Amino acid sequence: QVRLVESGGGLVQPGGSLRLSCVGSVSICDRYAAGWYRQAPGKQRELVANIAGNFNDYLASVRGSFTISIDNAKNTVSLQMNMLKPDDTAVYYCFVRDTWTGGDYWGQGTQVTVSS
Repeated sequence: QVRLVESGGGLVQPGGSLRLSCVGSVSICDRYAAGWYRQAPGKQRELVANIAGNFNDYLASVRGSFTISIDNAKNTVSLQMNMLKPDDTAVYYCFVRDTWTGGDYWGQGTQVTVSS
């Protein structure tokens, strides 16, 4: 069982930045893939960014402004979000996938609101 605790959400003006962090109860090593989803009111959950080893990928609308990273020493997956737009408003969830077992683990979600 992997436990994930998120932090870093909040209210920010358009064009601003936030950094989301997700601390895991295990080392986010090569065994695991990780990433961030988001869900806005009335919309389906969408994959924002994911990372596995040296590979990472992003939702087209955030590519170039969001950066996902892993700090293995701190068991942390982070999402740096720059140039935020109102359309980025959503609850953001981190996830970790155990590539050995196929099990998925989720954080509790953190609210990001982009508004003037």
